[in-house]
Amino acid sequence: MSGAPPGLTQLGQATALPSDPAEAVLEVVPNPHPGSLYLVRFTAPEFTSLCPITGQPDFAHLVIDYAPDVALVESKSLKLFLGSFRNHGAFHEDCTLGIAKRLVAATAPTWLRIAGYWYPRGGIPIDVFWQTGPAPVGLWLPDPGVPTYRGRG
Repeated sequence: MSGAPPGLTQLGQATALPSDPAEAVLEVVPNPHPGSLYLVRFTAPEFTSLCPITGQPDFAHLVIDYAPDVALVESKSLKLFLGSFRNHGAFHEDCTLGIAKRLVAATAPTWLRIAGYWYPRGGIPIDVFWQTGPAPVGLWLPDPGVPTYRGRG
């Protein structure tokens, strides 16, 4: 027995990395503190995807903040979902918003924001930001902690 909560198919066992984000399954678990306003942060400093035109790798530092309602995203399923972009071709904006919207669909959070800090390609870094709406009153929002790109000096 894996010891994973009932209904989870990935936690506690070997699970192959999905080959495409559309195949990835985002699993959720009950929020042990429904009705409490708090923030959950996931940071993925080594996110990778592919340019849909050239096939060259793109790299980003993602910061995902959400205020859960009744469900939490199970972190192993999130890791597998994010890893599924490794061989997926999509523009920076599509990756960033696609991740956020899948998380919203899976968890129905009170609030969610994502910051995608993409490393330069062709000399231009692209930063992509999205949120579901204004942050709830009283939610503590720490700074994402990622400075804008400044190059080597």
